[in-house]
This record gives sequence, C-alpha cells and structure tokens, in this order.
Amino acid sequence: QVQLVESGGGSVQAGGSLRLSCVASAYISSVGCVGWFRQAPGKEREWVAVIRTASSTTYYARFAEGRFTLSQDKDKNTVYLQMNDLKPEDTAMYYCAATDWDGFFINYGAYAYWGQGTQVTVSS
Repeated sequence: QVQLVESGGGSVQAGGSLRLSCVASAYISSVGCVGWFRQAPGKEREWVAVIRTASSTTYYARFAEGRFTLSQDKDKNTVYLQMNDLKPEDTAMYYCAATDWDGFFINYGAYAYWGQGTQVTVSS
C-alpha cells in the first residue's frame, strides 16, 4: 500500500506558475508510474500527465504540453508537476495517483493509489 500526499496548490493569476508535489510513503521506484489528474466542479476527472518512474519518460495531455513539466526526485520519493502560464481553465482539484504497473495510463481506473488532492485556482 502506497500513500500519496500532494501539496503546492494555491491561488494565482493567469500567467502565473505553481509547482505541485506528490510525496510517496514508499520508494518512488516501487511504483510503475505516477500520474496527475484534475477535476473541476461539475466535470469528470481528467488526465493531466504521467511519468514512468523507471525511465523518467513523461507524457502530457494536449492542454498541458509546453506548459506543464513532470519530474521526479527519487531520493525524496517525490514527483513534481511544474505548471507555467496557468489559465483560468486550469482551475481544479489536482490529484496524484500511482500504479504498480509501468506504462502509459491515462484512465484513472488504472491507478490504485491516490492522494487527497490539492486545489489550484487561477483568476483572470
């Protein structure tokens, strides 16, 4: 069982930046990949990005490409989501999730472990 704790959310103006952190209770290398999802009020949970922990290969949703960057610090068992040029439509609760399997997973059902979420609010 892996526990995940997100932090780093907050309120920023459009064009601003935030860095979200996801700290795992186990070695980050013990999970196959870590993904980020977001959910805005009244909308379905949406995949944002994923990192494969063994190779550090990253994948991004189209809206995140060029603005968001995933990285990992294995010594700290932490995955970071750097978000730049934030837009009001990025406003949502952001969740990190992990799965034991290595791969490219965009379906939230593939992830067994979830954090509690961190709120990101972007004002225009």
